[in-house]
Amino acid sequence: MALERIARTARNGFRRSSTGASTRTTDKDMLCERASTRNYCSIPSLESETRSNSLSYLSSISKVNHNRFLSRGISITPNYQFPFAERIVEESDSECNEPKYTGLEATRPGEKPRVVVLGTGWAACRFLKGLDTKVYDVVCISPRNHMVFTPLLASTCVGTLEFRSVAEPVSHIQSAMATSPNSYFYLASCVGLDTGKHEVYCETVSDGSLSHEPYRFKVAYDKLVIAAGAEPLTFGIKGVKEHAFFLRDVNHAQEIRKKLLLNLMLSEHPGISEEERKRILHCVVIGGGPTGVEFSGELSDFIMKDVQERYTHVKDYIKVTLIEANEILSSFDVGLRQYATNHLTKAGVRLMRGVVKEVHPKKIVLNDGTDVPYGLLVWSTGVGPSEFVKKLDLPKSPGGRIGVDGWMRVPSVEDVFALGDCAGFLEHTGRPVLPALAQVAEREGKFLVELFNRIGKQDAGKAFSARDIPLGEQFVYKHLGSMATVGGYKALVDLRQSKDAKGISLAGFLSWFIWRSAYLTRVVSWRNRFYVAVNWATTLVFGRDNSRIG
Repeated sequence: MALERIARTARNGFRRSSTGASTRTTDKDMLCERASTRNYCSIPSLESETRSNSLSYLSSISKVNHNRFLSRGISITPNYQFPFAERIVEESDSECNEPKYTGLEATRPGEKPRVVVLGTGWAACRFLKGLDTKVYDVVCISPRNHMVFTPLLASTCVGTLEFRSVAEPVSHIQSAMATSPNSYFYLASCVGLDTGKHEVYCETVSDGSLSHEPYRFKVAYDKLVIAAGAEPLTFGIKGVKEHAFFLRDVNHAQEIRKKLLLNLMLSEHPGISEEERKRILHCVVIGGGPTGVEFSGELSDFIMKDVQERYTHVKDYIKVTLIEANEILSSFDVGLRQYATNHLTKAGVRLMRGVVKEVHPKKIVLNDGTDVPYGLLVWSTGVGPSEFVKKLDLPKSPGGRIGVDGWMRVPSVEDVFALGDCAGFLEHTGRPVLPALAQVAEREGKFLVELFNRIGKQDAGKAFSARDIPLGEQFVYKHLGSMATVGGYKALVDLRQSKDAKGISLAGFLSWFIWRSAYLTRVVSWRNRFYVAVNWATTLVFGRDNSRIG
C-alpha cells in the first residue's frame, strides 16, 4: 500500500509539475487550507506517542531504494526531483496521524442500543442492576471488576470482616455482561472520549501478559454514563501520596491490614529502642469524618480485645491519634458529636486539633510546628475530582465535578450522562452540589436507570433519538440520615434530613444494633449478607484473625 501511494503521488506531482509556478502556489494554498481545517480528537496521553509513530513512519519512506523498484518493473520518479510530489506524500501521510483503534463499532439498524458505563461504584452498579437488558446492550468499563460496600470497609482493616464480604463482582450485579453476546465488561481505564463520534477510548489494565502493551481500544456508544468516582483529597500537601494510606478500596484495606500487623510483629524484635517501638506502634488518622471516626473505633476495638491478648509484650505501646482541623463528624447533631468525642477518648483514642503541613516517612508536621511521629498513617479527608474528570472537555460544576442538569445529563453534548461522586449540578440550575455519599450515588443511579428504561421503551435509546422525548420529573434528593460506628458496640444514628433540621438522634448500643441491621440489609447480594453475618459471629466468638498474608 505504501509503494502504491508513493507511485501514485509521484505521478500526480509529475502532472502538476508541467503547470506554472502560479498553479503550484494555488495548490499549496489549497493544501494548507485543508490541513488547517482538519479536526482531530484530543486524547490524553496518546498524542505524543502518535506523533512519534508518524514521524518514524515518514523517516522510513525517505530511505526507500528506488533502483529496487525499477528492477521489478516499477517505473517511478523520485520525489526529491519534484518537491510538490514530496508535499503530497507528507500531506497524505499526515492523515494517519489520527489514532486508529480496534474495538466495538457503532450499532447498526435493528440492533439494540448500546449503553456504555464508566465505573463500578455505587452509582454505576445501581444503574447496571436495574437496566433492562431486553431493550439495551450494556458495556461496563472499569479498572475494578467489583463493587465495594464502603460502609463496612473499615472493618476489614482489622479482621472484623474478610475482604470478600465487602466486594461484589459486577457480573453478579448485571448477569447480561457474562451471558449476553453483545454485552461486556472490560477491565480497562478510559483515557479519552469523543462526544462527536460517540466513542470512548480505553487502555487495558494488565500485568504485562499481553503482546502489545499498553493495549488500547475504542467502544462506540449510543448512551454514555460516566460514573468514574472521585479521588482522595490531599490538598497538595507534600508527602501525602508517598507515605499515607487511603481507605477507598479493598486493596487499600489490605495494605493497611498488612502494615498494621507488620508493625506489631516488628515491635517485638529484640534491640528495638523504646522510642522506635512507640513510633512504630503509633497509628495516626487524618480526618474526623465518618470514615476516620469509624476506622479509629475499629482500631480501638482491635487494640482493647485482640492486641491485649495476642501481643502482650507491646500492648502498652500501641496508640491511636485522630487529627482533625475542626470538629469530628461535623455533619452530625451536636449531641452526637459530643458523645463520639467522649466515647473515643475513653477508648484510648487521642483527639488532636491541627492542620497537616507536610508528611515525612516517619513523622508528620503540623502548621504550628508540632511533629507527630507515626508507624501507620491513614488519610481520610474527603474526596475530589479525579485526574480523568479534570481532563475531560466537559462543563464543570462548582468544585470541579462534571456539570449536569436535573436529569443527570451533561447539557452541552448529546447522549452523555454523569452520576455519583464525579457529577454535580451546574450553577445555573440553582441546586447545591450534593455530598459524596453512597446514598446520594445510589439514588442517582436508581433515578437514571428508570429514565433509561422509560425512554428505551419509546424507541429513544439510539444515539440522537431522545431529543424530543419528554423525560419526566427531575431528580430530587432527600437525605435519609447518617450513621457511624464508634467502636465498643456503640454507634450514632442521625435521622435529620439536613444539618439544621430537627429529627431523631440516637447514640449507644441501640444505635449500634440499628447500624448493623441497616447495613446488613443493604449489602448487595444474599451471598455477601451471609458472609458478613458469619464473619461477625466468628469475630464475636473467636476474635479477629491476625494472620498476615502477602
